[in-house]
Amino acid sequence: MARKGRDISGWLVVDKPAGPTSTAVVNKVRWALGAKKAGHAGTLDPDATGVLAVALGEATKTVPYVTDALKAYEFTVRLGISTNTDDAEGEVTGTSDLRPEDDAIKAALAAFVGDIMQVPPQFSAVKIDGQRAYKLAREGENLALAARPLWVEELVLTDRPDADHAVLRMTCGKGGYVRSIARDLGQALGCLGHVETLRRVWSGPFDVAQGITMDEIEALAHTEALDARLLPLETGLSDLPELRCNAEAATKLRNGNPGMVITSDADYGDECWASLDGRAVAVGIYKAGTLHPKRVFSAPSGGTV
Repeated sequence: MARKGRDISGWLVVDKPAGPTSTAVVNKVRWALGAKKAGHAGTLDPDATGVLAVALGEATKTVPYVTDALKAYEFTVRLGISTNTDDAEGEVTGTSDLRPEDDAIKAALAAFVGDIMQVPPQFSAVKIDGQRAYKLAREGENLALAARPLWVEELVLTDRPDADHAVLRMTCGKGGYVRSIARDLGQALGCLGHVETLRRVWSGPFDVAQGITMDEIEALAHTEALDARLLPLETGLSDLPELRCNAEAATKLRNGNPGMVITSDADYGDECWASLDGRAVAVGIYKAGTLHPKRVFSAPSGGTV
């Protein structure tokens, strides 16, 4: 059975509040816009706030390019206490009276920058034998999770409101767990630690300054004013080179066939997107004057269809 709703495409940047799950936010956006299809680019824990980019319609095809992009977080580490969830919601598993000086924190942060290996929290969405880690952890299992690679562009101390708290800013790649950073930093400093507050300030091309609140979504539901807050689906492709094509090539690309493109900055083998009059036609691999499509977009793209 076909899903009911409008064929509407684009991105809505939500400034997620603490409390709802990322899925709940997506469902609210889908309802408010009457959209047939919606998804998000990167889960935020229920207690986390900030940028949750929600993709509608054809924009859902660009989600991988946003989830792969760099993201920035501002978070507060509570020093002296560890929890089983590595955040403030968990049960206390250890305490320490040690409180490191600012210089010690700054020195320890160096080990968490660049290519690092990170063990996800016990309570995370990582799958183990087909089951989510958080489900097994809730059942009392002590999980031996494998370390995963993570690129950390930046990790700096931005504030020290008191001896018990350190405010950090991190820019990282796909798959990073801020809770693991807080846990591992506390262990490295010998004082233990967990995340007390967490806010994603930008994600790829989307900034929290563009964000709409859940109250605003509720107030503007089913109105043109909410439609007007949508960003075009092409926003999700901003990290890829854009190649122009003509109408004939656009038809070929949308049918899944290679099409001629015009480029000045793409190299052979680059992943790029082709546009016709500024609208996305396809994403694919550039080879000697042609784009070989991997994902195609229905015409017209962006905004309402």
